[in-house]
Amino acid sequence: MTQLDHHAALIYTMVMVSAADSNMTDSELHAIGDIVRRLPVFTDFDEDELPKIAQSCATMLNEDDGFETVLTVIFEALPAKLRETAYALACDVAAADLDIVESEMTVLQQLRWRLSIDRLTAAAIERGARARHQTA
Repeated sequence: MTQLDHHAALIYTMVMVSAADSNMTDSELHAIGDIVRRLPVFTDFDEDELPKIAQSCATMLNEDDGFETVLTVIFEALPAKLRETAYALACDVAAADLDIVESEMTVLQQLRWRLSIDRLTAAAIERGARARHQTA
């Protein structure tokens, strides 16, 4: 099984949510790029690696049991202190196009369960994402 570093695990998390509805929108892709460029967790990350890592995740998702495999490699690569961060990034990507569909909600639920994010913490993270992406 693929061993990821924490940067790749966070990117896999965002790509997995974006691909949940089989339609990675420009808004979602733009959000991923913005997150990688601005968040402190990516300070020492080489942005030129983003397309390669995203493609690797997409390829893995298309394999048999790809979704479960991606969840597993994300879980194994993330230190406990970055699990809430991963969930927050996933919520931001899901909210980026202002239309969270059922398949994305299902992926978020599976991610929350796999990363052991309690329901109250998840609700706060989800509400924060909704507030950040709200339009007038």
